[in-house]
Amino acid sequence: MTLRAALAPLVAGTTWRRGVFLLLGGVLALPYGLLAAVFAQMLADSAIPRPLVYVLLVIAVLIAVVPLLLDGSRALEIAAARALLGVDLPEPAPGHHGDRETRLRSALWIVTHLVVGALVMLALFSALPMALAFIAQQFGIGAELTSRQRYGPLDGQDSGWLTVTGVLLLVGLGYAVAGLGALAGSMAPALLGPAQAERIAALEAQANRLAERNRLARELHDSVGHALTVATLQAGAAREVLDTDPEFVRRALTAIEDVGRTAMHDLDHVLGLLREGGRDRPAVARQRTLADLDRLVTDARAAGLAVHARRAGDPARVPAVVSREGYRIVQEGLTNAARHGHGPVTIRLDLHPDALELELVNALRHPVRGQPGRGGRGLDGIRERVLLLGGRLTVGPDGDRWLIRARLPYEETR
Repeated sequence: MTLRAALAPLVAGTTWRRGVFLLLGGVLALPYGLLAAVFAQMLADSAIPRPLVYVLLVIAVLIAVVPLLLDGSRALEIAAARALLGVDLPEPAPGHHGDRETRLRSALWIVTHLVVGALVMLALFSALPMALAFIAQQFGIGAELTSRQRYGPLDGQDSGWLTVTGVLLLVGLGYAVAGLGALAGSMAPALLGPAQAERIAALEAQANRLAERNRLARELHDSVGHALTVATLQAGAAREVLDTDPEFVRRALTAIEDVGRTAMHDLDHVLGLLREGGRDRPAVARQRTLADLDRLVTDARAAGLAVHARRAGDPARVPAVVSREGYRIVQEGLTNAARHGHGPVTIRLDLHPDALELELVNALRHPVRGQPGRGGRGLDGIRERVLLLGGRLTVGPDGDRWLIRARLPYEETR
């Protein structure tokens, strides 16, 4: 080991930060030390009644112990350990109150922090001035203070040995701080780390975030895919009659503009949700539901797709999540029909008191090859929507037709 490597812990920024962490424990220990000194004097004073001292002592101990068991104290220690010790500790799960084991581990950590911090602070207040005085006397600074004292086998005349002792004290103090800081960094995950319940809560929160991102991805896929399909069909039809039917071309361009604007609104909505912290989120359109089904059918017809729709029941009585997912299923069905189907599309929606039943049927342009009913990402999205709502789905070829039939259960909204 080279001299540079041996001295590296003394000058490393990590050692200084960890030293600050240890001193922070000493600062926090000061009120406890003052309280102990006060009660020591009270116990030594025979004029104060002992029962009164004992009652006050019990109250003081209770007040001193309570902060050790608070969730806020643990959160502060975690923040300090992350910032000063460089330990990667997760934040406490929101709304999660620690169990007995977590509180005890946290209390043990805080007590250890306070005790070690008090010892380090005591060493700094005693050993550090002494070491600096020993070194300074070598240069004639404060020599009159050390010349009249004796320090074990050394006295004020042993200036060389006193200087060596001062240097050793400084180096030893630096290594002690580095070692105690490293030990604190290794102990922090065990005493401040999440309990099993917190780990489960963190995993559930992560799963919820992933599920939300998947839902947003499905919505964006369905919306943009539908818009591109309509725009492509409209542009192709307009190109065919560009010279003979300018009125149709005008309607086609209007439809392309409308679906493009709708897709942009959906894209803004998704990006706003994914933007970090949700700050500066733009004003975006609301998510569409079955109440917007007539507009969806109108856009599909404007794209040249023949659609026959029948609806029984009031969409306002359907819960928002079911209404939204039902709209997306119909949208994806119309998109697939425009891409791969042939002939008119028949849509049937029955809104029962306890479930939404929907059915989309269209003729197939070509026979289905491969795994029947598997489909691509769009159909996978439909399956996920139905599965998350606890519904049933039938999708695939039915003779020379393509069939999508779904049942989404719910409790009626009044």
